[in-house]
Amino acid sequence: MEYVKLGRTGLEVSRICLGCMTYGDPNKGTHAWSLKEEDSRPLLRQAIEAGINFLDTANTYSNGSSEEIVGRAIKDFARRDDIVLATKVFNRMRPGPNGAGLSRKAIFDEIDNSLRRLGTDYVDLYQIHRWDYTTPIEETLEALHDVVKAGKARYIGASSMYAWQFAKAIYISRLNGWTEFVSMQDHLNLLYREEEREMLPFCEDQKIAVIPWSPLARGRLTRDWDEATARTESDEFGKTLYTQALEADRKIVDAVGTVAKARGIPRAQVATAWILQKSAVTAPIIGASKPGHITDAVASLEVKLTPEEIGALEAPYVPHGVAGFK
Repeated sequence: MEYVKLGRTGLEVSRICLGCMTYGDPNKGTHAWSLKEEDSRPLLRQAIEAGINFLDTANTYSNGSSEEIVGRAIKDFARRDDIVLATKVFNRMRPGPNGAGLSRKAIFDEIDNSLRRLGTDYVDLYQIHRWDYTTPIEETLEALHDVVKAGKARYIGASSMYAWQFAKAIYISRLNGWTEFVSMQDHLNLLYREEEREMLPFCEDQKIAVIPWSPLARGRLTRDWDEATARTESDEFGKTLYTQALEADRKIVDAVGTVAKARGIPRAQVATAWILQKSAVTAPIIGASKPGHITDAVASLEVKLTPEEIGALEAPYVPHGVAGFK
C-alpha cells in the first residue's frame, strides 16, 4: 500500500480509500443493494489487512447502520489510532424541522449521533455532504470550527458543489480564522470529467486533497456496456448520473475494455489507474461488495498507463451537464 499526505495536512492516508456506503442494513434507508453486517465484515477486514487505513462513510448511509457496522469492524480488526475515519453530515436523518441540513443545531446533533454509532470519541475527517442553500455558510463554517475545537473531529472536508462555492467557503474561513476544509470529495471518473474544468485545478493550487467518489462510475467501467447488476437495477441515484451522452460513454467503456484486454488485467484496474494518475487526486473512494474489488483496487496502484493509453481512454469524452449535485 502507498500512503500520502491528505492535502497540505500532516495526516497520512492510503492511496485507496474504502467507501462504506456498501455496508449497511438493506432494510434501512434507500440502499436496498447494501450488504448486511455479516457480509460486510470480511470485506472491511480484508481492506484493513491490505493496508487501507482510510474509511469513508456517512450518517445517512442505510439510515446510520453503515456507521454502526464500520465502527464495530474498526474495534475488532484495527487499532482506532491506525484508522483515518471519515463521515458526513447534511442529508435528512429524521422527519420534521432540523432533521437535515447544515445549521449549527443540525451539525452539533449529528456529530454526536455519528460518534455514538461509530463507537468513537472523534472522527478524523468530518465532511459536509452537500451545500446547504437554506443556511448561511458562515453559520455552517463556524459550527464546524467549533466541532474541531471540541475535539470531535480532527479535520473538516466538503463534497460535491460548484467550485465557486468551495472557494467562497475557503475564503470565509480564512477571513474569520476558522478551521478550513482540507479535502474535496467530488464526482470524477472516465465517464464524468467536468471536475477537471475548475474544481481540480483549484484544489491542486490550494493543496486541498481530492478524494473522488464513484471512480468506477457505479461499476459501468468494469463490465460490458449492456451488462446489468442488482445495484444498477435498484440504485435510483445512480440512474441519474450517466444518461447524458450514452454513445460517447459506450465508446469509453469499450476503450477501457480494449486497454484491459491488451494488458491482461481487469477493467477496474485500468479505470482506477487512470484516476490515480490525475495529479490532483489523493485517494479515490472505492466501493467493494466482493473480495476481488479490493484486490483490484490495491493492484491498480502498480498499473502505470502510457500516454497513448490515456489518450485512447479520454478521446471519446464529450462535455456533460452537472451530475451528482445541483
